[in-house]
Amino acid sequence: MKNATSNHVYRAIADPTRRTILDLLADSERSVKELTASFPITQQAVSQHLSELHTAKLVTSRRVHRENRYRLNPTPLRAVANWVNGFHRFTDPAGHQWAIGPIPKKEE
Repeated sequence: MKNATSNHVYRAIADPTRRTILDLLADSERSVKELTASFPITQQAVSQHLSELHTAKLVTSRRVHRENRYRLNPTPLRAVANWVNGFHRFTDPAGHQWAIGPIPKKEE
């Protein structure tokens, strides 16, 4: 984590509801009402999650008539992807899954 913006991004994606919102927005732009239909929580709660995502610059919005339409801004996720790539050595040789447990020592 290199700066305050990165800290906001990590904090935002730490919550499973916010990650699901990002997944939904990765498919298409949506209104708060459309997003709320995907969750067993209130529209106000979804709006609060969107506020966190907006603070982290992970979503942008635009006004269309009487509603805000939200869309994913994937740019801040680059820092997360770069950080995760630092752990690439923990995947199996084919890169399919994370290694579990200690990394075995190579026999010579």
